[in-house]
Amino acid sequence: MKKILIIEDERSIAELEQDYLEINGFQTEMVHTGDIGLQKALTQDYDLILLDVMLPNIDGFEICKKIRSVKDIPIIMVTAKKEEIDKIRGLGLGADDYLVKPFSPNEMVARVKAHLSRYERLSMQPTTESQGIYIRGLFVDRSSRRVFVNNKEITLTTKEFDVLTFLALNPDQVFSKDHLFERIWGYDSNGDVSTVTVHIRKIREKIEHDPSNPEYIETVWGSGYRFH
Repeated sequence: MKKILIIEDERSIAELEQDYLEINGFQTEMVHTGDIGLQKALTQDYDLILLDVMLPNIDGFEICKKIRSVKDIPIIMVTAKKEEIDKIRGLGLGADDYLVKPFSPNEMVARVKAHLSRYERLSMQPTTESQGIYIRGLFVDRSSRRVFVNNKEITLTTKEFDVLTFLALNPDQVFSKDHLFERIWGYDSNGDVSTVTVHIRKIREKIEHDPSNPEYIETVWGSGYRFH
């Protein structure tokens, strides 16, 4: 049974999330403060975390950042903030998705299932030496899901790795943000494709010598992105 950690200070919302998740066969654990939530996330094993942004003691952005520095599990941020900059900040820190209150409990469950399914598929990928990609000093080891630039290992989140790998496997082809969003995230999230832009920016910051003049991932204005 998949285990989900709910970090949410509004008890009514936390209980709603818990009820719908347990009805759908998930095991849940619920905490209401940021410090306790972070402690549990770092010391115990969960399959996914539902993380509120506005929390006592430590906010969700900082929690997401700390979790991502040591663990690679799905994180869905939940918040009343509707500003795009908050979404971009959360996604840039490594969150996989973003739910804005008030949200449909059924939509929440659908997103949880989608992210768990995707992570499970990734963990079941075959491991063969032929899965390596080497282009001009960039090495993507698909079997171990590790990335190296000029023999130096670069740490990418799961989604960053997926985006980079997909583009690298399809060089010189232009993909729109909508196409990448559908291909990597695997479902329609209300047409919010800003996460693609955030992930491309983060990838460039990690693998490019000069992110403002990228060598690997090129922006094709008005069309999308291309690996070259």
